[in-house]
Amino acid sequence: MADIPLQVISDNSASERRITPSWSISQLKRKLEPVTGIPISSQRISLKTASKETIPIEAADEDSTLLSGFPLSAYAELHIIDTRPASAKVNFNDTSGVEKYVMPEDEYAKKSDSVLAWKRAEKLGRFNPDAPSLEKAKIEAFEFEIKNRGIEAGKRCRVGGDDSRRGEIKYVGEVKEIPGTIGAWVGVHLDEPVGKNDGSIGGTRYWGAESALKHGVFVRPERVEAGDFPVLDDLEDMEEI
Repeated sequence: MADIPLQVISDNSASERRITPSWSISQLKRKLEPVTGIPISSQRISLKTASKETIPIEAADEDSTLLSGFPLSAYAELHIIDTRPASAKVNFNDTSGVEKYVMPEDEYAKKSDSVLAWKRAEKLGRFNPDAPSLEKAKIEAFEFEIKNRGIEAGKRCRVGGDDSRRGEIKYVGEVKEIPGTIGAWVGVHLDEPVGKNDGSIGGTRYWGAESALKHGVFVRPERVEAGDFPVLDDLEDMEEI
C-alpha cells in the first residue's frame, strides 16, 4: 500500500509527512515522537478529513490496530495533542534561556564577507578619509544657520513655515540622544500639543516638566524661523460667536 502525505500538526510543529497505512498506531506514535517532541504515552492523535470531520486515531490494542482502518486521504490533517500538564511540557518556542553566540569583535574584523569589510572596501563611514572634514563642514553649516537666523533660547519662532507650529525656542545645541547625528538641534516648545515629546528625549530633559502633552520638538536650524510670531488667537478672525 502506497504512502500517503499528511499534514502533521502539533503545538510546536507543523510539517508534511508521508504515512504508511500498514503501520500500527503504536508505530505511528513512535515515528511522531521525534517530530513533535511529545512522548508516546502523552500523544492524543486525531485525523481531520477533507469534510472537516475529526476522527480519533485510537484503539484498545494500538500495537495491532493498523492505520489502514482509518480514512486516510492525501493532505488531510493529523493533529497531535500533548496530554501532559503544562508544568511538564517543554516550550520549544521560548528561546530566552538559549545562550546566544556573539562573535568577538577582532574575529569579525578579520572576515572578508561582512558588512564591515564592505564598508572598508567602499570607504564608507569611518573608513572614508574625508569623513572628519565632512563632519566639520556639517557642524559649521548648522552653526551658520543658527547665527544667520538669529536663533536663540527664549525667542519666539515658527517651525517649517507652518503657522500652526509656533512656539518658543527652549534649547540650541547637540542632542546626543538622537542616534547617528552630529551638530546642533533646536528644541522648541510649541504653543499647541502637536510635537513629538515633552521637552525630554532618551531620558534626558532639556526643558520643562514631565507632561502627557507633547508640546516639544527637536528640529534642525534650517527649519526654524525666529521672529515676531505671537501666540495665535483662534477667535481673532471670528466676527461673532
